[in-house]
Amino acid sequence: MMKKIIINDQPWQTRVAVLSDGKVQNIYFASHATEALERVYIKGTVDKVLPGIQTAFVNIGQERAGFLHISEIDRELALKKISEYAEEISDREPKKSKKRGRQTLDIAKIFKEGEDILVQVSKEPIYQKGAKLTTCFTLPGRFIVLMPNIPRIGVSKKVGDREERARLKELVLKNLPKEMGAIIRTTSENQPAKDIIQDIKYLIKTWRGIKRKFKQVQSQDRIHEDLPLALQVVRDHLDDDVDEIIVDNKKVQKQIYQFVKNIAPEYTHKVKLHKDPPLIFDQLSIEKQLEDGLHKKVELKSGGSLIIETTEAMTVVDVNTGKFVGKKSLEDTILKTNLEAALEIVRQLRFRNIGGLIVIDFIDMASQSHRQQLIRFFEKTLKERDKFQSVVLKVSEFGLVQMTRKRSGKTLTQQLTHNCQTCKGSGFVKSIKTEGYTILRNIRLDLLTNKKLRGKLQIQVNKEQLNHLTNVEYNSILTLEKEFKSEITLSEQGSIAIDQYKIEKK
Repeated sequence: MMKKIIINDQPWQTRVAVLSDGKVQNIYFASHATEALERVYIKGTVDKVLPGIQTAFVNIGQERAGFLHISEIDRELALKKISEYAEEISDREPKKSKKRGRQTLDIAKIFKEGEDILVQVSKEPIYQKGAKLTTCFTLPGRFIVLMPNIPRIGVSKKVGDREERARLKELVLKNLPKEMGAIIRTTSENQPAKDIIQDIKYLIKTWRGIKRKFKQVQSQDRIHEDLPLALQVVRDHLDDDVDEIIVDNKKVQKQIYQFVKNIAPEYTHKVKLHKDPPLIFDQLSIEKQLEDGLHKKVELKSGGSLIIETTEAMTVVDVNTGKFVGKKSLEDTILKTNLEAALEIVRQLRFRNIGGLIVIDFIDMASQSHRQQLIRFFEKTLKERDKFQSVVLKVSEFGLVQMTRKRSGKTLTQQLTHNCQTCKGSGFVKSIKTEGYTILRNIRLDLLTNKKLRGKLQIQVNKEQLNHLTNVEYNSILTLEKEFKSEITLSEQGSIAIDQYKIEKK
């Protein structure tokens, strides 16, 4: 499997694609005109605390306040704040007999309005929602992701060897303060202890710097942000599988080279410069793949296809056999198409950055063993190729596979498109015939309610609507003329929409 990291840097935007055998697996964008918020640490101010939904709205210096749900508050901070709240109440009220029980978390006892708190943005603002915030902090490094206030150790599911998992866990536990935890990344597998320890020390130092800076800065100030996009992707994806890191900007190529030299000098030979023309995204067909990623239909090599449609609640994937007929039997054809579809679905989920509830309608299979084979293959592919956590349920009674997938950031569609002003995001527009009927009704209403309009009239419509009205609805125009004793002339107006018209008396 040939893997490449392709970096296209322009004065207006940076784009980074991760390719596997020529196909885009992940795509990332960063605009130079706007600052990214995800993963940023901010000194926020609590604006409102709403106990009914257990959420605090926090001013982070953006157009809309960020929202911090109680599930995103680390338990240690919550218990400490509740304890302080209880002491404050007990100082003001008469002493009561203390009854100890399980402490229930209540956001009204954790934060006060007007209080400054350290938050990290876990999700960018989207549509009318503000940024999603957390106090369960993370700091990504090359080998581990530090969790400075959650004392738990996790190991990447892609590290399969038991002994290696145990070695890594012991090594990290030994070098972390007791109150801290970490997620051990796949890149740490078989790495020397000294390199992993160096990564841990660097992240602990960064965290202590964040805490120190929190006390010094003003409210709504940014305290710490992640590396620039290109360096982030290199840090997160660089491993033995990567053959090349190709950059089309000399200055950025030097930065990448220096960065790789510092974190993994054995890979510096992989950093290469691409000189235009042709443009790197065109040469490697990335532009074409991006365009295809906005379409709902995905063609499979076998002749089958996927239809991917996203709603507010979920994403639905339908698998079709198409032209593929197989060589042996219908069951073989269906199994082969479903296995190919499963592989492509995993890629599309990553590429399009689809998360939440996903329902997949694979082609029905009579054989129970084939159904089990498909699910095992699908789960294995997700585990090996997708870094985001997912849960897959068994095939339902209706033959559907249900799954959930966590993701970070906006989907590909959200990043590259906006709702159509004509169809308002529905994906449909009214037919010329339907709009023509509406125009005729409105013209009749105008003539009914405004007698001064009657006589010689000029009505301007869209070119397509003009063709429709004159060729199909000619008798309807004649009927209107007789009813209102008027002479109606239709003419073309290029700038007018298909559902609009202008009426003037000559």
